[in-house]
Amino acid sequence: MGYNEKTRRRAAEILSERRLSAETAAEQRRERVFREIPEAEQYDKKLSACGISAVRALIKGGDVESELTKLKTESLSVQREYEQLLDRHGYTLSDLEPDYFCEKCGDTGYFESGNKTVMCDCLKTALTEAACEELNRNSPLTLSTFEDFDLKYYSMDIDDRYPRSPYEQMSKILRYCKKYADNFSLGSGNIFMRGKTGLGKTHLSLAIANEVIKKGYGVIYAPAPKIVATLEKEQFARDKSASDVSMFTDCDLLIVDDLGTEFSTQFSKSAIYNLFNERLLSGKPVIINTNCELTELEELYSQRFISRIMGEATRLDFFGTDVRIIKK
Repeated sequence: MGYNEKTRRRAAEILSERRLSAETAAEQRRERVFREIPEAEQYDKKLSACGISAVRALIKGGDVESELTKLKTESLSVQREYEQLLDRHGYTLSDLEPDYFCEKCGDTGYFESGNKTVMCDCLKTALTEAACEELNRNSPLTLSTFEDFDLKYYSMDIDDRYPRSPYEQMSKILRYCKKYADNFSLGSGNIFMRGKTGLGKTHLSLAIANEVIKKGYGVIYAPAPKIVATLEKEQFARDKSASDVSMFTDCDLLIVDDLGTEFSTQFSKSAIYNLFNERLLSGKPVIINTNCELTELEELYSQRFISRIMGEATRLDFFGTDVRIIKK
């Protein structure tokens, strides 16, 4: 599975912005040092001249080895004097060089290894970030926080059907979600949120997403119907390279909202199962929200599938009265 052109362009922009920022900052430091130590600029020009002379020697031909040896000796001598000058003023040569985000590739996205050009991990990460941005562009990721989750809308009365009041249950769930977000890592567990509509499942999962994103992780939030539609589009696309489907499996945290509301077909059942199975096998966390009863999910998928999810996730049961109705 590949990335579409829009995602690739955005990833390239991310690296380009980093590279430009590092080089601009380095140039500003150089100008400051040269103003403070005018002699330093002369040494810098001498070093550059040695490099230019080396290139000319290669082009000119003749006794290239002898000429390069001579230039190398001269360059090392100039560099030592340059370093000593900078040291007397509290600087080093590295202070004048760009401080790239990725030292391995210099924020270009590629590096040479064994006579091969290899894609750097930083570009892979940028591609993930770019695809997450694109897929989340129309998602309400910024609309919900832990701070605006109000427990006052949950009753303190205990219903005979449940072991505790909605207020106690939601207080417990809120604490769990906060702790999950605070301690999130690539090895965090999965969460299965189940309950009727309007009880805060989406709100709390998005609040977790907000905190996880702040930590620098890639998060994808998507309703189950959208995931199925994307998987189906990729399945039947002629150009397999123009897909962002891999982001569902590669992102650091996948949040699936409204599981069970997608149009049920043999393809959707298989696609959802394969997606969850791949993430579970790779140990990548998933948060699943559903309004369905477990028996309904078993009918939609299979008992084996639901048992697998239940065995791999912390179950959070939401109960009470639809908060949206109370607010009205």
